[in-house]
Amino acid sequence: MEEVVIVEAVRTPVGKRKGRLSHTRPDELFALVLEELMQRASVDPSEVEDVIAGCVSQVGEQSGDIARVSALIAGFPIEVPGVTIDRQCGSSQQAIHFASQAIACGDMDVVVAGGVESMTRVPMFSNRQEAVDSDRLTERHELINQGLSAERIADEWDLTKEELDAYAVESHRRALQAIEEGRFEKETMKIEVPSDDGQLSTMSVDEGPRAGTSLEGLSQLKPAFKEGGKITAGNASQMSDGAAAVLLMSRTKAEALGLKPKFRIVTRSVVGSDPTLMLTGPLAATHTALQKAGLSLEDIDLFEVNEAFAPVPMFWMKETGVDHAKLNVNGGAIALGHPLGATGAKLMTTLMHELDRTGGRYGLQAVCEGLGMANATIIERLEGER
Repeated sequence: MEEVVIVEAVRTPVGKRKGRLSHTRPDELFALVLEELMQRASVDPSEVEDVIAGCVSQVGEQSGDIARVSALIAGFPIEVPGVTIDRQCGSSQQAIHFASQAIACGDMDVVVAGGVESMTRVPMFSNRQEAVDSDRLTERHELINQGLSAERIADEWDLTKEELDAYAVESHRRALQAIEEGRFEKETMKIEVPSDDGQLSTMSVDEGPRAGTSLEGLSQLKPAFKEGGKITAGNASQMSDGAAAVLLMSRTKAEALGLKPKFRIVTRSVVGSDPTLMLTGPLAATHTALQKAGLSLEDIDLFEVNEAFAPVPMFWMKETGVDHAKLNVNGGAIALGHPLGATGAKLMTTLMHELDRTGGRYGLQAVCEGLGMANATIIERLEGER
């Protein structure tokens, strides 16, 4: 088996829904990321053997295989193919897994994996049109809104509304601190974005984090999914626009190109979980990835567990015993946003840069997904080769 390494990773700043990225087409946004990725790595696009992109709402400007479309927009040679996948919120993390697997088995040597989502220009669920769930499916499983799944998780793990809101406040505090300290500057590309009047301006900072977020303020928000419930817009992830991409290679190819690998993929996992609770998969995915790697929770320096809703990382911490000081240290999707198809690659990019900044060795990322699934990935920083 070939050893799979990460040579480079980059992401856009994440825009709020109807924010600064609202006038940028998603196919063009992902193309900008692809161009930036190859420039940063000093790799000719002709070396790329596939572009694998996650995108959830594959309709409108995100239809027609956006991976291939964006690669063509970015000026990649016509010989470079592209494929777009949907594993819900973990789509671009799964893209990284598929790329890693293709390299590990020797089918390919150089693959770009990433994702994109414009939740402004292509609203969530727009790809479903007027479709309803199959009766044969609903006879087997109780299918409910993810917000109601989050409510049930909060109840099952005895998480109070105040605890959920306190977690959300901390997510914003950490994100704002990270921005103030410049922690995202290396991982985030600058992009020129048009405004309502057509004038261009430079965007380099995530729009989501809100200064002044407080327990008092969040306590005033109405429940979003259930009367008397605990889940509000304040303790759930933000709808967002953004893109991210990772350049993976076999170690042999990286060395042949004279490149120094930054990280290696240690192991990957994907699991199915209860489709009603839906968001509990990161726990099983975490344990599966650790078991495959022969590592323990104590071996991991940093964790990223996507903040789809506050109960997700909170129940995960209760079950694993991982200290919050090692989890989502620069804030998460509650503050920074959740551009569905891009989130997996975005989190991977952040995890890599934070391990670099702190000198950590191992990082583990887990993302919950619609209909009850989750991916987990463990990466190792290759300090001695930098």
